Amino acid sequence: MSKKNHSGIVYSTNPDFEFDSSDDEPETLTPSQQDLRIWLDRKGGGKVITLVKGFTGTNTDLEALGKQLKSLCGTGGTVKDREVQIQGDHRDKVIAWLVSKNYKAKKAGG
Repeated sequence: MSKKNHSGIVYSTNPDFEFDSSDDEPETLTPSQQDLRIWLDRKGGGKVITLVKGFTGTNTDLEALGKQLKSLCGTGGTVKDREVQIQGDHRDKVIAWLVSKNYKAKKAGG
């Protein structure tokens, strides 16, 4: 059974119906057009992670940004649910780096 998202289409009476399964990724905006928010979150077990939310662009570009941020912080992390997750509290370092690369970034979440 396929796990594709068909936007709720179950059945069509149109004999010429063809499902358009184009998954259009948003085009990557330039760094100056990005509006990123940097959050601090706690995962199970009390572990602290830094979240970078609000990136508009392709998954490939988001993965590349995540790799650069993980390398900058010298720690592990992942890109999941259109967010970059970095192990530990690295908000200040991440914001400074993003601003130096002309991204609009600021702390969020208190």
